[in-house]
Amino acid sequence: MKKNGGIDMKYELTKDLETGNAVIDSEHTELFNAVNNIVDACSKGQGRNIIESAINFLLSYVNLHFSHEEKLQSDSKYPDIEKHKAFHESYKKQLKEISEQIPFDNPTITDLVKLNGHIAVLINHIRIEDKKLGKFLKQ
Repeated sequence: MKKNGGIDMKYELTKDLETGNAVIDSEHTELFNAVNNIVDACSKGQGRNIIESAINFLLSYVNLHFSHEEKLQSDSKYPDIEKHKAFHESYKKQLKEISEQIPFDNPTITDLVKLNGHIAVLINHIRIEDKKLGKFLKQ
């Protein structure tokens, strides 16, 4: 996350999060944009207008992205594929549970904090595990 103008916190693909794989990095940027859209809308009091479509996009895009990563891992015979897939399955399940608890007609700050905390887990996964994958794919 990066501070913009001292007020907002934005997710962006900084150097420490780049994997070096164009597909993975591009998809991570799309995921960050989806989360930023939710945060931006909520900070402007417009969260109710976009929360349902934004969360539905986030859920479907996470599934798509993880399937792309897993295909790259399978095709390249990535040694940590099972551990990576296990994380993906757990993450998708938790994201679905969190999103089902967010009332689309009246999301609260607490709801968004839970979602943001789960995004932080993904950021940490990118910083460690996806970077390992990117390094492996470059070999």
